[in-house]
Amino acid sequence: MTETVLTVLADGVLVATLNRPDKLNAFNDQMHLALRAAFQRAHDDAAVRAVLLTGTGRGFCAGQDLGDRDPRKGGQAVDLGHTLDTFYNPTLRLIRSLEKPVVCAVNGVAAGAGANIALACDIVLAAKSARFIQAFARIGLVPDAGGSWSLARILGEPRAKALALTAEPLPAEKAAEWGLIWKAVEDAALMDEALALAKSLAAGPTLGLGLTKRLIQAAATTSLDDHLEIERDCQQQAGRSADYAEGVAAFLEKRKPEFRGQ
Repeated sequence: MTETVLTVLADGVLVATLNRPDKLNAFNDQMHLALRAAFQRAHDDAAVRAVLLTGTGRGFCAGQDLGDRDPRKGGQAVDLGHTLDTFYNPTLRLIRSLEKPVVCAVNGVAAGAGANIALACDIVLAAKSARFIQAFARIGLVPDAGGSWSLARILGEPRAKALALTAEPLPAEKAAEWGLIWKAVEDAALMDEALALAKSLAAGPTLGLGLTKRLIQAAATTSLDDHLEIERDCQQQAGRSADYAEGVAAFLEKRKPEFRGQ
C-alpha cells in the first residue's frame, strides 16, 4: 500500500509530505491517520525540533476526497460532523498545540480543508502559482478544519465572508499581500526556501520559540492584564532555560550559539 504521508527527519526537521498526487493529495481515512501520526511524533520525539508540511505533485491538498463521502451511494446521510471530530479536528489541535515551529510549503492548489490545514501552521510559504480556495460553498458546506475561525482572525470579517461565500480562488501573491500567508515565492525556489527556514528554526532556541507560539495564539482571547501575566510566566520559564544561558554566553563571546531546545 502506498504511503499517503511521507516523513523524513533530518537536521531536526520532520518533513511531512502529503502523498496522493493522483488525487491532488485529497484526504482519505488513511492519509488523515498518517498525518495525525506525523504530528503526534513531532510532539513526542525530542529529536524533532521543527516540522515542514508540503505535498507531492501539482497540488498541495484538495481537501476531502469526496469519493469517500458521496451521497449517491445511498444509505444514511453522511455524518460530516463525525468526519471532523474523528479526523480533522484532532490533527488541527495537534498542529496548534505543538510548541515547535511548523512551516507549510504550499506547492500548488490548496482547497477546502487543505487550505485551512495550511493556515493552521505557523509560517506559510506558497509557490506563486498556488491558489487558496474556500471551496465549501460550491458543494453546500461551511468552511471547516478551522477555516471559519482562521479566516476571520487573520483577514477580518469582510474578506473572510467574501472568500467563503464566493469560493473565489485567492492567488498566492494576493494571499501574501493580504497577510493570509507569510510570503509567495518562485515555484522553483519554494522547497529550498521552506527547508532552509525550517532548518534555521530547528537550530534555534525551540523552547523559547514554542513559548512565543503559545503567547501569540493566546493573545486574541485574553485581556491585556491576563496576557501580561502569561507573558511573565513564559519569560520566567525561558529565562531559566539552558538556551537562554547559551544565547547570552554566545552573544558576549561573539560566537554562534548552539541551542538544544532546553
